[in-house]
Amino acid sequence: MTGRFLPGNRVQLLETGSEYFPALLEAIATACVEIRIECYIFADDVIGRQVAAALGAATRRGVRVHLLVDGFGSRGFMQHLGGELLSAGVEVLIFRPEVSLFSLRRRRLRRLHRKLVCVDARLAFVGGINIIDDFDGADRQSPRYDYAVRLEGPLLGSIHDTMRHLWALVRWTKLGRRPRRPPRPVLGVESCGDVSAAFLVRDNLRHRRDIESAYLDAINGAKEEIFLANAYFLPGRRFRHALMAAARRGVKVSVLLQGRVEYLLLHYATHALYGALLASGVRIFEYQSSFLHAKVAAIDGVWATVGSSNIDPFSLLLAREANVVVRNRGFAGLLCTSLRRATALGAVQVDRGNWERKPPWSRAADWFAYSMMRLLIGFAGYGKNR
Repeated sequence: MTGRFLPGNRVQLLETGSEYFPALLEAIATACVEIRIECYIFADDVIGRQVAAALGAATRRGVRVHLLVDGFGSRGFMQHLGGELLSAGVEVLIFRPEVSLFSLRRRRLRRLHRKLVCVDARLAFVGGINIIDDFDGADRQSPRYDYAVRLEGPLLGSIHDTMRHLWALVRWTKLGRRPRRPPRPVLGVESCGDVSAAFLVRDNLRHRRDIESAYLDAINGAKEEIFLANAYFLPGRRFRHALMAAARRGVKVSVLLQGRVEYLLLHYATHALYGALLASGVRIFEYQSSFLHAKVAAIDGVWATVGSSNIDPFSLLLAREANVVVRNRGFAGLLCTSLRRATALGAVQVDRGNWERKPPWSRAADWFAYSMMRLLIGFAGYGKNR
């Protein structure tokens, strides 16, 4: 069952692909029974081909491999790398077809944005890192900045069951009938660490607001410090007000956001929120060293989350997402230290005085972008009371 805190886990923080991909490839190489992967992007690049080769090798030694990729994020996948993986014996499914102007429907905006891997139901990876070269689309000097976690322990039961359920659901929609499930491997659920953690998902059924609610509960209960890093940040009213209220009651609130322009409309829509946040005492930093892709937070040195969910309407209201929430001083302290280091080395703080002196035309452009984003949210049917 997702959402329950379970003790006895071992959780390792992985920073950027330089730590994530070696750990992932090692786990695939040691798989004995089953590998399950869900991802938004599976790129046909140097990293994608390394992972694909490892999956092909796993199938040749008798491991059953299930790969579920998003039809938009991994558009064109089956024409190239996906077809090769099928030929190698990997079972591949596509979550919803690619969006086009001629087939645009609200339901097609509901993407598979989770980044999950489960190996033999004994270890898992959860985070925001796609299967793509860290330097793809960047300046080739600094890697895309993101996080994941490597997990072992009782939480594996929830992760494995969640992945099995979605795989069966997608197969059902593709085949028109419910397929027979393969035998379930023995779960490695014994305690192996000292970390209490919960696995949270966001979907359009029973778990619409689980991730957002976990954030809000932690922010509303914060007493000392909130450090949040998010690539795409366009929170609704409740989330904004929770951050501002925390800052006004004396909590040190720091938000690390995307400094480079990746998606023009969202970038400037986010700027429209800066004024109110800065006025309430929220400190805003813009990451400049490379593209920020993180979706993490650390609160009061004891609560932390790592996952795929941005703080924007598409993650919180449309996409399928997955986050791990940890209650552990050692892990939360490690994440907070990492965020402080990244901020010190690669970010610029937004000065309130300079921001308030922005010319009127610049402010108008920000609010125009914000209004356009609201229209898109309204089109999707989720604009009310946000």
